[in-house]
Amino acid sequence: MRGFGALTADLDALVAWLVACAITTVALESTGVYWIPLFELLEARGFEVLLVDPQQVQKIKGRPTSDVHDCQWIQRLHPFGWLAGAFRPADHVCVLRRDLRQRAMLLTYAAQHIQHRPKALSQMHRKWQPVVSALTGVTGLAILRAILTGARDPGTLAQLRDDRCTHDEATIARALPGNGRDAPLCALAQAVALSEVSHQKITAGDRPIEASLQTCADRRAGQPLPPAPRPRKRGRNQPACAVREPLHRITGVDLTQIEGLDETTSWVILSEMGLDRRRWPTVQHCTAWLGLCPHHRVSGGNVLRRRTKPCANRAATALRLAAACLHHSQSAFGAFFRRMKARLGAPKAITATAHTLARLVSSMLKHGTAYVRQGMDEYEQQSRDRTVKNLTRRAKTFGSTLGQTPEGTPEGALVYPSCLRSSSLEGVRSSAPFSSRKISATAAATRLFPSRNAWACVR
Repeated sequence: MRGFGALTADLDALVAWLVACAITTVALESTGVYWIPLFELLEARGFEVLLVDPQQVQKIKGRPTSDVHDCQWIQRLHPFGWLAGAFRPADHVCVLRRDLRQRAMLLTYAAQHIQHRPKALSQMHRKWQPVVSALTGVTGLAILRAILTGARDPGTLAQLRDDRCTHDEATIARALPGNGRDAPLCALAQAVALSEVSHQKITAGDRPIEASLQTCADRRAGQPLPPAPRPRKRGRNQPACAVREPLHRITGVDLTQIEGLDETTSWVILSEMGLDRRRWPTVQHCTAWLGLCPHHRVSGGNVLRRRTKPCANRAATALRLAAACLHHSQSAFGAFFRRMKARLGAPKAITATAHTLARLVSSMLKHGTAYVRQGMDEYEQQSRDRTVKNLTRRAKTFGSTLGQTPEGTPEGALVYPSCLRSSSLEGVRSSAPFSSRKISATAAATRLFPSRNAWACVR
């Protein structure tokens, strides 16, 4: 056992010592960002580096508490294959992921500074949020900049109203007079300036992202870029560079054709999941890594819970946001989300839809297949066919078959022939889920087929 420092020269000496000892594989615990320089040095020298999650090491009984003995414990577990390496994409994808995470952090900072604006305006007793809803819009920014330059007259400020604003100048002018105290102006000016600086840094950071996309290999195989699926108005937070064409070039498919996925969501998913699908043997492994599949906890042969495990995966978060946007979509994914929401509630419906989106994205990236859009009517027809198939199988368990009602039958009428007479319901009375008391033929048929009035049970 030998100790080394944390400086660059010390890390080089560590790598040289491992080479002299003929070491070929190294297990490294992931703690913050301190492991990154050593990981990159080891990987550059040809070592097989296994990045280990600290929680995984803690779950194994017998782990020591001190850091000195902790490295010996990891070295002891590594030869037995008890440690699973964390996922880390290729170097060029790591560079793209780092730039996108920096961009997301700047967007968070800009949003926080925007939230400071109404606080300063409320301290000045300028209650104009009900009449000007967006402080980042054309009217809101124009009035804010005029206040910061010294304008105080409500009529003059109301004249800066944009023609697309809902309220008229008189309504806006009544909401603008304050209490005459300009002490919060310093906080308001700083909030506006810091927000603009954050957006300027975001625009400047889009250029390295565009350069990172250009370094990836071309996988289009001669396939042209399909037309945009739906026109979108460019928002303020949208990237300044083109995104669809580089993403199609490095993946060979257009992920924006999928409902709910736009350019920014697609490049976040690619930067977190990488381009090499061989890291996951099956699509089930990929969804398990994303934390979108049920995590079964079994004890004594009984399933205690089936919830998804807690996970801070950024790709899973992007997929959940994409799934939540499909509530009003007139597509197969929209119909699937609404059906899951009616059955399980909104949180579980978002998870189920995000799981379906993840399977589709993984399959497209692995096989290079284009997305074929499915309509809502086609999906609902398939859902009805599955329901009828399940009802037919359920009717067979009672010795009956399922058939369509004759034409001309009134809507809501229930047709039951000899198979549902009182003499033929003895088995129904004695079988679950029905109780042992006598029931009528109509009540038994309603319990058998509660949701299909257009179908009848026939012998």
